[in-house]
Amino acid sequence: MESAAPRGRGTGINPANRFEEIAYELDESVDPADRPAPKTRFFRDATRSVLVRNDSPDIPFTWGLNPYRGCEHGCAYCYARPYHEYLGLSAGLDFETMIFVKEDAPELLERELAKPSWVPDAISISGVTDPYQPAERRFEVTRRCLRVLADCRAPVGVVTKNALAARDADLFAELARWDAVRVFVSITTLDAELARRLEPRASTPERRLGALRALSRAGVPVGVMAAPMIPGLNDHELPRILEAAAEAGARWAGFTVLRLPYTVKDVFLDWLDRHEPGRKAKVVSQLGALRGGGLNDARFGSRMRGEGVFAAHLKRLFEVSGRRFGLNRERQPLSAAHFRRPGGRQLRLL
Repeated sequence: MESAAPRGRGTGINPANRFEEIAYELDESVDPADRPAPKTRFFRDATRSVLVRNDSPDIPFTWGLNPYRGCEHGCAYCYARPYHEYLGLSAGLDFETMIFVKEDAPELLERELAKPSWVPDAISISGVTDPYQPAERRFEVTRRCLRVLADCRAPVGVVTKNALAARDADLFAELARWDAVRVFVSITTLDAELARRLEPRASTPERRLGALRALSRAGVPVGVMAAPMIPGLNDHELPRILEAAAEAGARWAGFTVLRLPYTVKDVFLDWLDRHEPGRKAKVVSQLGALRGGGLNDARFGSRMRGEGVFAAHLKRLFEVSGRRFGLNRERQPLSAAHFRRPGGRQLRLL
């Protein structure tokens, strides 16, 4: 039986946690309209460290900082959903409605950067869940972390699909003075209606492009992530996304292909049943062609781009479009040359 997602949510299901022996199921005899709409709940994340080291060879950063666990954006395809299972929760509706907030992240980050053992290096915010999801308006964890990084002139890269990033143009501009920042806005589609169904609580495509313009005008180096490309659904939009982003001031671009690890598969296939039943067979078939006959390929190198004829075509389309719209001409890395440890300014004044 198809699920009915609550209004403003990406899914209406809570797949069983693969680590748990006991699971609960909704009573399908109850009309979905009679069920109370799930409210977002926030929990304090008491983690005592915030910098996570990455050793994946196909990810271009070593250190990641994730201010939140779970994401209210509710993107049906989100590869981060299974992380909630490590908390004893579901990758489905729980992921969208139970958000863990690392309120102490700025202080923990400052402590990490102050250690003599810290070797200045670029930090990615956020490699997992979105640092500018709706919770950020209330908690401002990302902004407070950026304030620490700006004071230290520490290089940072940010990826988000929320226009709220433009709020922090002042801090990004300060980091840009030291060539220590890149901000990438993720745009999956330019179709506002598709975006509303696929990414229900993320900013509209128009507002994301507006954030690119605002940050670029503030002197912040910006780029676009066309991600994920979903074969049979939005892959035909790749050139138009790059063109629109370039017109808005983007200087770099990247893309990834949809991957469906673990229970992300259940959530996304349910989304197709509800929103795109006529396209489901085509999407699944073309995704299988990219993934060696399956719906996911966890191998480094191929997991982000896929393999085979269609993957090669998509890569070529990206490269040709990027050159046409003047993207990826610059290759200089983020600079850590001006890094200073927390408190350094005050010590020099003394």
